[in-house]
Amino acid sequence: MRLINITPGRALTAFLVLLPFALVLIAYAIGSDIRLTANPSDKLLPALSSIGDTMVRLTTEGDRRTGDILFWVDTWASLKRLGIGIGISAALGLLFGLAIGLLPLVRSTLKQFVAVLSMIPPLTLLPILFIVFGLGELSKVVLIVVGTLPFIIRDLSQRTIEIPQELLVKAQTLGASTWVIAIRVALPQIMPRLIQAVRLSLGPAWLFLIAAEAIASDAGLGYRIFLVRRYLAMDVILTYVIWITLLAFLIDWGLRYAARRFFPWAEEGL
Repeated sequence: MRLINITPGRALTAFLVLLPFALVLIAYAIGSDIRLTANPSDKLLPALSSIGDTMVRLTTEGDRRTGDILFWVDTWASLKRLGIGIGISAALGLLFGLAIGLLPLVRSTLKQFVAVLSMIPPLTLLPILFIVFGLGELSKVVLIVVGTLPFIIRDLSQRTIEIPQELLVKAQTLGASTWVIAIRVALPQIMPRLIQAVRLSLGPAWLFLIAAEAIASDAGLGYRIFLVRRYLAMDVILTYVIWITLLAFLIDWGLRYAARRFFPWAEEGL
């Protein structure tokens, strides 16, 4: 039997999914034990128990000055910026993606322009955004939009272009206007792809968010990581990294569930 034809069962699949995570934990535990045995004061690889204690402390103990639990304050600040930025990108990406994909005049005007914009590294624009929009919330949200919008537009416009011409011709034959074709024919076709594009944009969006928070912010997950790095507080840094990873996973899972729930006919590939 060839390997290409071997499909694991449910139990084996669960084991294979968990195996890489277990191996990483084991490798980390061994490395941490070696370093702490050689130097009990080593901060580079804190023990897993220390990370667990730090996680409990960060999520339950309030700040001495304000009484707020900074962990949740940082989480809310980052999620708010991320949600607004991705929401704006999704809305604009849907609008321009439909227009470029359906309307030849708009496609001739904007397709290459958007392609050129997508080549600009967004982080190189960060100083410009801080100068133009200041150091407040707006510049961080704009960076997320600038970093994710061109990709979403290009992805959705290409998906719109790929809609079979037979559907568009049939709709026109039945008397549908351009607006009706966009809403009744094209929009249902690309909505699942919009969710997929947002899922693919989340990784870069987190990167832009953390970079902006690290440079100019007074709250946020990225801000806290770069604040404590000067003290080599690896237990705090790793706690925040694990939390960011978990948040990203939950958001991705939620989007995937929404795609399967509302667009079951497009489940394949989601």
